[in-house]
Amino acid sequence: MTELATDIVKDGTDMSFMTDVIEASADVPVIVDFWAPWCGPCKQLMPVLERTVKAAGGKVKLVKINTQEQNAVATQLGVRSIPAVYAFKNGQPVDGFMGAQPETAVKEFVAKLSGETDPVEDAKKLVARGKDSLAAGDPGGAAQDFAGALSLDPNNPSARAGLARLYMESGNEDGAFQLIHEAPESVLDHPEISALKAQFDLRSSAPEEDDATAELAAKVADNPDDLDARLELAKALVGAGRNAEAVDHLIYSIGKNRMHDDEAARLFLLTIFEAEGTESDVSRDGRRRLSSILYA
Repeated sequence: MTELATDIVKDGTDMSFMTDVIEASADVPVIVDFWAPWCGPCKQLMPVLERTVKAAGGKVKLVKINTQEQNAVATQLGVRSIPAVYAFKNGQPVDGFMGAQPETAVKEFVAKLSGETDPVEDAKKLVARGKDSLAAGDPGGAAQDFAGALSLDPNNPSARAGLARLYMESGNEDGAFQLIHEAPESVLDHPEISALKAQFDLRSSAPEEDDATAELAAKVADNPDDLDARLELAKALVGAGRNAEAVDHLIYSIGKNRMHDDEAARLFLLTIFEAEGTESDVSRDGRRRLSSILYA
């Protein structure tokens, strides 16, 4: 049986607070809006709250308390400015906000309380917040947001890639590899996931010896057209994080003999581009130079 709108949205008092809010919140969440007739922001917020709560169809209730007439509960809760909105579940305050809010924020607030949140959309919001945290120099906050987004939506490639990159930057390459290795098949071709896979491929192809780069560089200096040595030098440079220098050697090799070793230099070059990403200066400059060779 559907509740009447008057039961979903009602005016409350200090005396009725126990019945209207504390006891009622054992069945459904109850939102309390502390307001006053003289408060302009209150007049903006109240109709949005009412409309949104009614749209939830009884999954949440709204009790409006005029603090100009009823201020005992507001004082007990420490309300110092209005509008002040509190959400109660099982007799306890669980969420809230101060001041007027845009309708989208109110809808999110009510949806969270009513259990009608969309995990996919929530994951996207966490990813966006995680990227903002990274831009603000807060990798810890970003990691929490990416992990939270991934728990909500394992198919979110940006959450998985973002967390994997943070793992790699902190030295936890095993954790990063596991995240990418466990990625659902549906996201394997996503650019962010592909780039990380390419980075793992690059690292696995690099020589392990500490002095490999110097030895190979000397070998190439002695014989500039030793394309096998140049390829190995490019791999060593990638292992040292010197992708731009690796690209120089690969471009030289392709210019000399594109088909050498079944186009190994070109294929490795494309792997670097994929790992760098399309917006990288290394990728943009390298692709331009590669095109000038291939289509000259």
